[in-house]
Amino acid sequence: MGIGGCAIYQPTGDKKKLLDVDLTPEGGEEWVRAQIKAGDKPLPEIVPGGIGFYTQGGTVEADKTMAGAVLVRGKAQLFVGMSRGLEGRDNAADVIALMKLIAPKLITDATAPRKKKG
Repeated sequence: MGIGGCAIYQPTGDKKKLLDVDLTPEGGEEWVRAQIKAGDKPLPEIVPGGIGFYTQGGTVEADKTMAGAVLVRGKAQLFVGMSRGLEGRDNAADVIALMKLIAPKLITDATAPRKKKG
C-alpha cells in the first residue's frame, strides 16, 4: 500500500502550508458518501473504482479561498488541499485539476496488487 506526502509552504518562514498532497491507507467509501450527503460536492470520475468529493471555502472570510479534494479507491486515500488560493480564481477547479493530474498514477499504483518475491 502506498503512503507519502508533499507540501508547499509560504515563503515567509512561518511554516504555513499553502498546498498539501497526502496519500494514505485510510480510505473509506462510507466516509466519502457521508461527506457528499452532508453537502460536499462529488468529484467527477477520475479513476475506475474511485469515489471522491471536494469542498471550497472556510468558515472565516480570510479562508474563503481554501479548497480541498479527497479521492478514495479501496483502502487508498488521496488528499489535495489548498489553504489559500488566489482571489478571483476558481480554487476548487484548481484542486480538482491537480487531482486529475496526479491521482491516476498515485492512487492506481497504491492500490495495485503487489507481486510476491520469492
